[in-house]
Amino acid sequence: MEFVHIPVMKEECLDALRLKSGGIYFDGTLGGAGHSYEILKRTSPDGKLVATDLDSDAIENAERKLSEFKGRFNIFHSNFKDFKKIVNENGYGEFDGAILDLGVSSYQLDNRDRGFSYLAADVRLDMRMDRSKPLDAWEVVNKYTKERLAYIISTYGEEKFAENIAKNICERRKAKSVDTTGELAEIIDLSIPYRFKQKGHPAKKTFQAIRIEVNEELDGLAEGIKDIIRGLKKGGRLAVLTFHSLEDRIVKRTFSDLETDCICDKRFPICVCGKKKEIVNVLRKPLEASEEEKEINPRSKSAKLRVAEKL
Repeated sequence: MEFVHIPVMKEECLDALRLKSGGIYFDGTLGGAGHSYEILKRTSPDGKLVATDLDSDAIENAERKLSEFKGRFNIFHSNFKDFKKIVNENGYGEFDGAILDLGVSSYQLDNRDRGFSYLAADVRLDMRMDRSKPLDAWEVVNKYTKERLAYIISTYGEEKFAENIAKNICERRKAKSVDTTGELAEIIDLSIPYRFKQKGHPAKKTFQAIRIEVNEELDGLAEGIKDIIRGLKKGGRLAVLTFHSLEDRIVKRTFSDLETDCICDKRFPICVCGKKKEIVNVLRKPLEASEEEKEINPRSKSAKLRVAEKL
């Protein structure tokens, strides 16, 4: 299957980065290489790109897609949260800008063999972005305790019927393991009262929760953002696209922390904490996709773009 991913708010993201020829940029979520391609194209002839992705399929596709820019990019099979390590080990200096397009790619959702989609009936539960990792969705669904499952579904999926879903998963697996996306979707469907199934697929929140757990999507997100910000040149910008409220809250809170000066008790006559403001939050409110884009690309409906500028 061809690796196809339509970048959300592409122009808004690229405009935010204020691309310039000769600049060096970081794409921490390479995906379909849509943003990376445009960064290299718009920084010609000598702009550079460093990119990371957990998905080997994405990297293989990107190597082909970016081949016309040979010598101007380096791709690492790694997590953007390892930014500091990658920079230190490879001798990179400060970057002119960076972008993170968080969440799952269109390719991963549409390629049913990857086990991300609740629309696929007979596909083994997987959901790993990095298929070299041992933990997959099957392990979560079949090995986690009822209490841990309920916590994950409630916390990462914000699903009000988490307890019932976890209970029914554990009941089902007493007789037989829950092996496929279709089997899991059926259990979820039976766990939610009919009157609460009017908005979207009933399995959407639970599948999101399990995917987040498998890929540790929220773990270290704040620290990763801070490392990237601190690896930018003065005036460099980080653009972050989020697709659900859990991610967005972390990004918002992290930007707010980086934008805050002294946090000492106001009764102190002088600052003793030493905390200094590191960024300017470029957008007071996150940008959302236009109505036209939402119509063309439904996956853009939940997207929010936040942009920080390094002081």
